[in-house]
Amino acid sequence: MSQTQLSKNPYKGARDFYPEDKRILRYIFDCWIRVVESYGYEQYDAPLLEDLAIYTAKSGQEIINEQTYSLVDKAGRKLAIRPEMTPSVTRMVAKKRQELIYPLRLYSIPNLWRYERQQKGRFREHWQLNVDLFSDDIESANFEILEVSDKIFKSFKASRKMYQFHVNDRSLTDYFLKDYLKLNESQSFRVIKLIDRFHKLDLDDFINQLDLILSDQQKQNQTIEKLLEILNNKNPDKLPKILLNEEIVKNFIKFFQVLKANFTNLEFDSTIVRGFDYYTGFVFEVYDTDPENNRSMMGGGRYDNLLKIFDVPPIPTIGFGLGDATMINFILSHGLLPNLSVETDLFYVNLSQTNLFDRTIINYLRDQGIRVYEVQNNQKLAHQIKKALKKHVPFFMAVGEDEISSRRFKLKNLITSQELELSLEGVVETIRQNQASKF
Repeated sequence: MSQTQLSKNPYKGARDFYPEDKRILRYIFDCWIRVVESYGYEQYDAPLLEDLAIYTAKSGQEIINEQTYSLVDKAGRKLAIRPEMTPSVTRMVAKKRQELIYPLRLYSIPNLWRYERQQKGRFREHWQLNVDLFSDDIESANFEILEVSDKIFKSFKASRKMYQFHVNDRSLTDYFLKDYLKLNESQSFRVIKLIDRFHKLDLDDFINQLDLILSDQQKQNQTIEKLLEILNNKNPDKLPKILLNEEIVKNFIKFFQVLKANFTNLEFDSTIVRGFDYYTGFVFEVYDTDPENNRSMMGGGRYDNLLKIFDVPPIPTIGFGLGDATMINFILSHGLLPNLSVETDLFYVNLSQTNLFDRTIINYLRDQGIRVYEVQNNQKLAHQIKKALKKHVPFFMAVGEDEISSRRFKLKNLITSQELELSLEGVVETIRQNQASKF
């Protein structure tokens, strides 16, 4: 009976993270956490499995029908492996709505799953920074979320020439479609879904699909031409004159001018509508300006009414999501990845045979915060040094009976090739100085 050959590859669309890969991921997480916690955001988490109903209620049918990993448990409950985090955090806030302190600033870095086609910067499994601000001060919250996003990219030493904010407002889009272009509710819904794919379609294809949605009378009223004029506009001041006197447009222009004064890498983009049905107001995406990676890296917006699906009064809310894969592509394409040191400080060779299990020295080092990789003396020291170099461990020390009795230790710096004879306390101090120099 032949045995099936097992694949050494991970599930399609997922990734293995070897130590060197995990090191990059950890660096990214550390930068993210440092920025958001500097603004007072607190970390939360939620289960990997959620009731499927919380996604069907508001996320949009594309996510449910095409991208959600769903299952039925042994009790017959319909569940989903979370494709996003917004419904989960909304559920959690709804549960303790009266107990929480506002403005409420929350963040998480969950592992998410979506059944979608794998491409550059997009996997079926990914890690994502989610930042959410529950606050009645809407304009201030909108500004803060953009500022946090900006600080995140700056934390990787990126200049504003490397990324660009594209901003819009879903309520403005609703006004354009329903009040200006006179589309009904069903048409508006379908057109918003089409606008969300504007940059993924050829213009002719976009127009042909739009043509199928509109009535003959609407087409005669130049609805297609009017919509394209709006979608191709990069400055709200240049919108059709008939719109500039409308209060909703004037309010947006006023806020846009505030943003533009603070974020020089920002433009108006009415094609930014965000695919989820729950977005209600200000929305944005951040694009990489590198021609080889000129794509949206992250996005978010207001979802002021989402708490209603849990039958509790709504709270004005804005948030964003930023995936690890797009972040990695960005820092690599712009040459922003620093030399990341290994997690080990000292390669320690135990030469002693009589004191093989005497842990006094090695435990002292570890208690002092030194990260020690230990091996027994079963190979020549030259070979052990080669192993240490291959692992990129900065220090090497071999300890036998002579070192134990004399309390003097030869510490070799594998980066500079310098060797020092030191007390145990001197070993600790030297390695600590090297640790401090990395920060």
